[in-house]
Amino acid sequence: MLKVSSISRTFGDRWVLDNVSFDVRPGRMTGFLGANGAGKTTTMRIILGVLAAHGGTVTWNGSEDLPSFGYMPEERGLYPKMKVAEQITWLGRLHGLDRGRAKSNTDELLEQLELTERAGDRLETLSLGNQQRVQIAAALVHDPEVLVLDEPFSGLDPIAVETVLDVLRKRAANGAPVLFSSHQLGLVERLCDDVVIISRGVITASGSRDELRRNFGTPRFELVVGSDAGWLRDDPGVAVVDLDGPRAVFELRDGHSDQRVLQAAMARGEVRSFTPLVPTLGEIFKEAV
Repeated sequence: MLKVSSISRTFGDRWVLDNVSFDVRPGRMTGFLGANGAGKTTTMRIILGVLAAHGGTVTWNGSEDLPSFGYMPEERGLYPKMKVAEQITWLGRLHGLDRGRAKSNTDELLEQLELTERAGDRLETLSLGNQQRVQIAAALVHDPEVLVLDEPFSGLDPIAVETVLDVLRKRAANGAPVLFSSHQLGLVERLCDDVVIISRGVITASGSRDELRRNFGTPRFELVVGSDAGWLRDDPGVAVVDLDGPRAVFELRDGHSDQRVLQAAMARGEVRSFTPLVPTLGEIFKEAV
């Protein structure tokens, strides 16, 4: 397990990270969320050892001897005039792979990322989305133990997103902890096992998706009846959020029971559905920051 414990960092007299702690567990996808300037990239750079912390530790399975990382920065850092396969293989060699292993890993990744036909092209001739896929291949070519990816889905169309997701899921399924940042909350909600939210250098929420849904957001319910549901507005224990004829979305006030609302609806006639609504990651994010 990759463990970040009480990390702090200043730039001049300004604190950019304050007692940041969270875990990235093996075999799990962890989404790292925060507004621009919240401290995500600084935290990632400290995890990688590129930037020194002014307090706290980063450990791997209890040791400060860190694993091999696969890092993808938000800014593309590859060589535009090098050919795609040549560049990825060269990067694999820099990480210590022999020529044969580096080439076979490159070929496999290009196939998985649907870039085989572009293997001999110079990077600068590729679309931005394909360049992003090459950048991901560069982060994975040396079979790293931990993946740290800064906005890996930026610039990808929906089909390319699914291709990259499949590759990352396979890495996680093989036991690699995966930490990635993204502003695409819907994608994070669908993909991640765990979520960490940072705001102004402070962790404001962390845990599995289900834990965050239990701990954040006001419980809401959807009621669909056989006639107009406008009578809910007259119930002092209910705050109606949305009403459209027979369908109503509402919150409960002052410990009011959802079962009492259901019983009242059944006493009035047909109840077609009564469903608890879990908060979306977007709603949790707004509350946490």
